[in-house]
Amino acid sequence: MAKRDYYDVLGVSKDATDDEIKKAYRKLSKKFHPDINKEAGAEDKFKELAEAYEVLSDGNKRAAYDQYGHASTDPNFGAGGGYGGGGFGGFSGGFEDIFDSFFGGGGGRGRNPNAPRQGSDLQYRIHLTFEEAIFGKKETIRYKRDEECKTCSGSGAKPGTQPKTCSKCHGSGAVGVERNTPFGRVMTQAVCDVCGGTGKEITDKCTTCHGHGHVETDHSVAVTIPPGVDDGQQMRLNGQGEVGSNGGPYGDLYVVFQVEPSDIFDREGTEIHYTLPISFAQAALGDEIEVPTVHGKVKLKIPAGTQTGTNFRLKGKGAPRLRGTGNGDQHVKVTVVTPKNLSEKQREAIRAFAAAGGDTLVEDDANFFDKVKDAFKNKK
Repeated sequence: MAKRDYYDVLGVSKDATDDEIKKAYRKLSKKFHPDINKEAGAEDKFKELAEAYEVLSDGNKRAAYDQYGHASTDPNFGAGGGYGGGGFGGFSGGFEDIFDSFFGGGGGRGRNPNAPRQGSDLQYRIHLTFEEAIFGKKETIRYKRDEECKTCSGSGAKPGTQPKTCSKCHGSGAVGVERNTPFGRVMTQAVCDVCGGTGKEITDKCTTCHGHGHVETDHSVAVTIPPGVDDGQQMRLNGQGEVGSNGGPYGDLYVVFQVEPSDIFDREGTEIHYTLPISFAQAALGDEIEVPTVHGKVKLKIPAGTQTGTNFRLKGKGAPRLRGTGNGDQHVKVTVVTPKNLSEKQREAIRAFAAAGGDTLVEDDANFFDKVKDAFKNKK
C-alpha cells in the first residue's frame, strides 16, 4: 500500500511551522496511542504518525522529503551523491561519473577497494513514559549488529591463511568491459565478478563467517538518558553501529526517543501545561488548592473573583533544560465548572446572588457570600 503524504498524516499544510507540526503530532499521538486507544487500527495509525513526525520535525529530512517525497526516506537514498551531492542531477563526481552511469560503468575508478571504510549507522527507538523523559534514566538496550569475526579477525580467511590479490582485477576491484553504445563500442568499468569489488580472493574461507569477515551478533550497550529529552529527539552513540571494512571504524548508533503522552499534562519544550477545574464558589470566593506537577503537588492560591481561562505560572515546575540549567515553568489554566444537581439551599443562595444584582455591591453582599460558601460546603 502506498504511503500517505506525511503532511496529510499530521493534518498540516506544507508550509506549517515547526511548532504547528509538533502541536499536531502531540494532539494526534495522544488520541491514537495504543495505551489509550484500544480501537482496531489505532496502533498502525500511531506508528504512521511517529514516522511522519520523525521526518517533518527534522529540518534536513523535511527538506529532502519536500523535494524527493518518500524516496528520501529509503536508507539507500543518496548513495554516491544523493540529494546532498551537487553538480548535475545528484552526480557528485562530475562528467566522468555521468558518463560511466550512462554507459553502465560500475564505478571503482580512482577508488581503492582495500581502503578502510566506516561501518553503517544504525537506529534504535527507546520508548519512554512522560515522567522518564522529564527525569531521565539509565537503560541497557540490546540489538543485533554485524561485528568483526573473532575467528579470522575480519580477514574472512581461515586462520593461518591470508587473502590473496585477485587474479582477475589485480587488486583494483574493477575490470574493463566492452559495451555496445549509440556511439559505438566503448570500454567501461564494472565491478570484478571474481572478488566482488574487494580486490582480494579468499581461497580458504573462515568457517565462522564464511569469508565475509563479519558476523551478526547480539549487542548491548548502556544508555544514560539525560533529563528533559523530548519526543522525536535523538542522541548519537559513537562506534555502536555496524562493523567497518578493511579495518575501518564501526558506524554510529542513533537512539531516537518516543515519549508517551501524559494523561493530565501537555508539554511544549521545557514548558508544561495543566488545566485546573475549580467550582463556582472557589472562583468567586477564592481558595488555596493543591495542584499536581511532575515534581510533586504544590499549593496554588486562587484569588477571589478568578475568571475561567485565567492562567497562573508555577516557576521552575516544568521540564529540565537539556543544554542549560534549571527547569522551565508549569502553566495552570483555570476552568470554572458550572455546578449541576444543586440542592435547594444552593439554589436559594444563587437566587439571592441574582437578586442582589451580581455586579453591584449591596449592603448584604458579605452575608450573601457567606451563604454561598456555606451552601457549597453543605452540598449533598
